[in-house]
Amino acid sequence: MKSKKLVALGLTLALSIAAAACGSKTPTTTTAPTAAPTTAPTKAELKTLKVGATPVPHAEILEVIKPLLEAKGYKLEIIEFTDYVTPNKALSSKELDANFFQHVPYLEEMNTKENLKLTYTVKVHVEPIAFYSETLKDIKDLPDGATIAIPNDPTNGARALILLANNGLIKVKDGLLITAMDITENPKKLKFEELEAAAIARALQDVDGAVINTNYALEAGLNPVADALIIEDQNSPYANILAVREDNKDDAGIKALGEALNSPEVKKFIADEYKGAIVPAF
Repeated sequence: MKSKKLVALGLTLALSIAAAACGSKTPTTTTAPTAAPTTAPTKAELKTLKVGATPVPHAEILEVIKPLLEAKGYKLEIIEFTDYVTPNKALSSKELDANFFQHVPYLEEMNTKENLKLTYTVKVHVEPIAFYSETLKDIKDLPDGATIAIPNDPTNGARALILLANNGLIKVKDGLLITAMDITENPKKLKFEELEAAAIARALQDVDGAVINTNYALEAGLNPVADALIIEDQNSPYANILAVREDNKDDAGIKALGEALNSPEVKKFIADEYKGAIVPAF
């Protein structure tokens, strides 16, 4: 009897196992392969953009956009210059992909003078040119026969004279490229000493006053808002631009560079860092 019961039990277990193995209706789930996550380009994959700039504020602004460009696949290499001539020549000879230091009238003057084929893509900011003095507290105290230092390049020299004319110190002919020869009235008999723009701040102690570009004023520790006796208004046509060559203005990297320079991050940085001494032009 025991042997018959064991055989019956064995048959029952075998049938149960067979049913479980062959008759299961539970569907088999197939897991789809997971897509590889999108990752930012590695450092080795980044394409390099070489941009020339004067140190303040241009190079400082360019530092802000490095992460924005990296996210788009570009490494920004900033080459600093301390003059206004060399960066345009370096751009023209393809040592640079772009430069950032100048306004449109200066670029146009350099194109004509040096036979360059440069253009620009975006306007970034305005650096109001201003008059400073180490001896005067008010422009009304400027004495007769005072010596005033102004930039010796045509566009910034003209800009300085226009600033003085707009504040009643002289009268000049109409135009954006005037010189001291275009002064029509000079009631105080002011004298003008033309110097390289980068050197004017250092010469401030040797003259009664000087008209200084904001980038050089900031480098010298001068605050245009607090220290200037007169300052260009925000309607200035002299917005600083991203200059490029005519043959690369439509390149993807140049477009990415322009977008980054006109980004909310740059606008906020200019407002926070320069507090009105420099104003966005976009």
